[in-house]
Amino acid sequence: MEDSKELFQEIIEGNTKLIVPKKSLTEKTPPIKPAFFNPKARTNRDFSIIAYAAFLKKFDGPKIFLEALSGVGARGLRVANELKIEKILINDLNPTALKIAEDSASLNNLKNIEFSEKEACVFLNGHSRKGNRGTLVDIDPFGSPAAFFDCGIRATMHGGILSTAATDLQVLNGLFQGACKRKYGGIPVRVEYGNEMAIRLILGSLRSVAARLGVKMIPMFVESEMHYYRTYVKILNRIDQEENLGFIIHCKNCGQRKTSLEQQHECELCKSKTSIAGPLWIGKIFDKEYVNDMIEEIPNLVIKKSCEKTLYKCLDEAEMPANYFTLDEIAKKIKSSPPKLEKIISNLKENGFTSSVTSFNPTGFRTNANINEIIKNF
Repeated sequence: MEDSKELFQEIIEGNTKLIVPKKSLTEKTPPIKPAFFNPKARTNRDFSIIAYAAFLKKFDGPKIFLEALSGVGARGLRVANELKIEKILINDLNPTALKIAEDSASLNNLKNIEFSEKEACVFLNGHSRKGNRGTLVDIDPFGSPAAFFDCGIRATMHGGILSTAATDLQVLNGLFQGACKRKYGGIPVRVEYGNEMAIRLILGSLRSVAARLGVKMIPMFVESEMHYYRTYVKILNRIDQEENLGFIIHCKNCGQRKTSLEQQHECELCKSKTSIAGPLWIGKIFDKEYVNDMIEEIPNLVIKKSCEKTLYKCLDEAEMPANYFTLDEIAKKIKSSPPKLEKIISNLKENGFTSSVTSFNPTGFRTNANINEIIKNF
């Protein structure tokens, strides 16, 4: 490697020492060469550590982590160093990135890591047979993860977790509907709760691929940030017979929204023509017990304090209806200034509705009240 002192720098993330390209710490967009590292994805990696720690604590079986697109290996190295895991396999097509990851592994005296220089699907397909699959499979590409759903699911053992990240936000948020339909099999609508709709499109695509392979996919945890969407799903070797693919029916006239197994072209409240998103996942996106397990793991880990606050919101909304509302959209509709979030949630509960905050938006709330009932309680 070239003069490392000029090109690279040692940092600490969590409890792990990492060697990273210096320019990735100073430039607005982290450069791909000599290797990719995004310091702004620290929170993303923190959530991965919490999610994987919670899963491993209750998993009775071989504990193997597969990372298909590792960059400098920040996530995999943290898993190896901060969690109780038997074997880590870190893969990337960039030999410089792998060399950096190897040097970081030496810095942390890690012995349970193997390094692989292969195309991501070739790597994952090499772990698709029984006895060779991963307990935790992590896929973090540039853009869409859809091309890796098939090989990712095949590489995940029965009862294991597959986690994928998406950064093609414009496609998923409805700017390029044709591209979204090609990649994810569903069409988005541009709405205030677009990040939840996007995650449901990703989960819907995962569910469709899993069904084709004869396996079941159960969402455990999802995360939405400004630059990416991440999903954590459990893979089970059994056929999914539940009806969990459908549509979001959104009325742009009155603001009413709902999930449905069937398309509905007329708003049930104002009779206007509806906008229809999907097919997408209409089931739960959080497993309440799993989120609680994640919260319980926090004292054992070195992670950002903001993660805990987010997880408590996830816990509140885990059993709540899909498709959150925001204070701003309601205030705009009735031409008034928005009340405090706690006030609207309290009003709805006092009048017999369920309501909670949401992790998707700081001014967002979930409720089983329709738009007219929300306005009455605003």
